Amino acid sequence: MKYSDGNDVKLGDKVRLGRDKNGVVVCSIDDQEYSDEFPESQWSYLKEGVMINFPMWGLIHYVEPEDDLELLARKS
Repeated sequence: MKYSDGNDVKLGDKVRLGRDKNGVVVCSIDDQEYSDEFPESQWSYLKEGVMINFPMWGLIHYVEPEDDLELLARKS
């Protein structure tokens, strides 16, 4: 999956959705990359997309990004 600016969504990215600037990509099903807290055994059934955990909104599965989903920083 890609952000609206064309960048690939990657595991560990810090993102903003609306007022919530603390979202973190916790798994990329497309790239078969999963964080320890969100393992492949739990989430690979979704087959595609990414999972992003937002303090304000909770855990959201995306196949296509929302227009206002914005990459703030890559995992260092």
